[in-house]
Amino acid sequence: MTLPIVAHIIQHMAPGGIEAMVLDLQSKASVPENVYIISLEGTFDEASQNWSRVRNTPRLLFLNKQSGLSYQTIKQLTKLLKQLNVSVVHTHHVGPLLYGGLAAKLARCKHTHTEHDAWHLIDNKRRVLVAACFYLLRPRVAVDAEVVARNIRNRIPFRKLSVIINGVDADRFSPGNQTLAREQLNIPEGVIIIGCAARFTAVKSHKDLIDAMLYLPEHVHLALAGGGVLEDELRNQVTESTISDRVHFVGVVDNMPKFYHAIDLFCMVSQREGLPLSPLEAQASGRAALLTDVGGCREAVDPNSGLLVPYGNKDLLQKALLSLLKTGLTPKARESARNFVLENANLGRMVRQYEQLYQGEVL
Repeated sequence: MTLPIVAHIIQHMAPGGIEAMVLDLQSKASVPENVYIISLEGTFDEASQNWSRVRNTPRLLFLNKQSGLSYQTIKQLTKLLKQLNVSVVHTHHVGPLLYGGLAAKLARCKHTHTEHDAWHLIDNKRRVLVAACFYLLRPRVAVDAEVVARNIRNRIPFRKLSVIINGVDADRFSPGNQTLAREQLNIPEGVIIIGCAARFTAVKSHKDLIDAMLYLPEHVHLALAGGGVLEDELRNQVTESTISDRVHFVGVVDNMPKFYHAIDLFCMVSQREGLPLSPLEAQASGRAALLTDVGGCREAVDPNSGLLVPYGNKDLLQKALLSLLKTGLTPKARESARNFVLENANLGRMVRQYEQLYQGEVL
């Protein structure tokens, strides 16, 4: 089987779930040399400064698009697709769907699109735009969770959706040396660490997780990996609280397996999600997870070792954390968490399914 030359189109290359997934789709492809990544916004220097993983990523290109609608970007992208002899364009999210989809039409490329969540379709203008792109550009559409598929069908009746569950590299994300990891990340020994890896944005609700720490035992600490627009606000919240010595901001971590080795439990209390990668990475590393029951999170948590709570219910969040501190630290729980990922969120399977979709196979 001859594999096509594929170009992934993303909005910007910054630490995040979609971007990490695209990097994995390139590095684990059957023929990585056939896979390009094109970022509509930003430059290589900006991206590599914020994320060291980018520095050694081959076939990564940037269009440095500025804000606002840009016809020039469509022309630029079309020309690039032709120069690279791309036969399949794979877009991720709305901006790339529009620009990449139009460029794919003009360059006569096949078009695959992944919807990573459906909550943004609540907005009428966004829903109309996505529906128009689906019907006019006619991409093969994949979604990363069954709940995302249901929500899209309810809002945009569409001829066919392929469900391809997000996968993580269980060889890269595996149990490791906690003492060494804590030393390297400057996280204290002798305490239990609840970890969260997510951008500091309102939708991730870090504030609620920090508030919950007030009601947990003093030997329980919180480690936050990431960066973003709310970092100063969250740091101020911690500084003004009574738990400033129990909350640790570790910044953007280039070696994420090291972060998961350093923590004992994983918790993310998002307001909205698709099917998030970070809890899968944590569980592959042998860490039980607690998530809010939003989007595809139910599909991302091992039911035997992890827990789900309703978003916004602070009392249940506190109780769930206390419960997980009792049940989620055992060898049995850690083994169960990892096995869940091995069986349900395999990166190799995800890559092969996308390659089948590129070839026109119905999944």
